[in-house]
Amino acid sequence: MARKTSKTPPRKRVSRVTAELLEMASDMHATGLLPDAAYDKITMRHMGKNAQADTAELTGDEIRAIREKARLSQAVFAHHLKLTVGHVSKLERGAERAKGPTLVLLDVIRRKGIEAIL
Repeated sequence: MARKTSKTPPRKRVSRVTAELLEMASDMHATGLLPDAAYDKITMRHMGKNAQADTAELTGDEIRAIREKARLSQAVFAHHLKLTVGHVSKLERGAERAKGPTLVLLDVIRRKGIEAIL
């Protein structure tokens, strides 16, 4: 009896030209020649699976400052982030680190203000 084997398509390698274009776009963005909106349109298909997000870790004091700048209580802040009040408290005390979607939301709020998620 013949076994069924699933063939996975071969992985596409980033061509040399694509790699050069990505490097040039990165340099243009760093020098201000390529606006953020245009640079953000470069997709994961172009960047590859190993591309890292630029979201930096936030300290508890930074998270508290973000919340206080938004003039929100921990309870309201937790509600908007879909977290528990206890988790927000742990983040602000530094007992836990923000990660994943929470870190991304906090970074958006830090850069653009609480209005960006409301």
